Amino acid sequence: MPDKYTTFAPFYDALSGEYPVYRAGRILGIEALGPQPGQQVLDLGCGTGLNFPLLQECVGPAGTIIGIDRSAQMLEQARRRVEAAGWRNVILVRADAVLMDPAAVRADIAQQGGAPASDAALATYALSLMPEWRKAWANIAALLRGQGRAAVVDMQEPEGWGRVFTPLARAACALGGADIQAHPWRAVEEDCTDVVRSSARSGHVQVRAGALRT
Repeated sequence: MPDKYTTFAPFYDALSGEYPVYRAGRILGIEALGPQPGQQVLDLGCGTGLNFPLLQECVGPAGTIIGIDRSAQMLEQARRRVEAAGWRNVILVRADAVLMDPAAVRADIAQQGGAPASDAALATYALSLMPEWRKAWANIAALLRGQGRAAVVDMQEPEGWGRVFTPLARAACALGGADIQAHPWRAVEEDCTDVVRSSARSGHVQVRAGALRT
């Protein structure tokens, strides 16, 4: 993640445009991913843990959430969220999604009481921040069980009547360091079966989920 996420970690939730724009994508992405009670779900680029409450509703106390992020400061905000909610089933791992060694991350997760391989994985508004996002996608696959499910939620320029907001969308992505032309959900369409497709905010938010081919 860009260094700005370290600097603005304490203010990220307030500045991210979460409720007016981007929460809709999180909801749709998790619905498309379909995590089940008791499953272990990987949240890549988890940031401050905005996905955690929604994931908790799905996996329940018997499930496990693995939050991975590059920024120690963002993970500290996530840790505070976990402690405030009293969740005992969240494991936080500091790792760069592009540069990580999947074997080392698996070992870290296992050392903290999780399963080495996860049942499902989610990346919300994270892959477009990474110029080498396909390496991050490969690492996601390496952390999943065979035919595990994966979902990508990310951004593109608005469509239809929403094109009037294109300058705002471009500015928001540029401010956050995201490449609005990256379209990383293509990896789901290329590497998964039974792909679920949806969108929100005039197509600005794109959602894809499916089961990884073995």
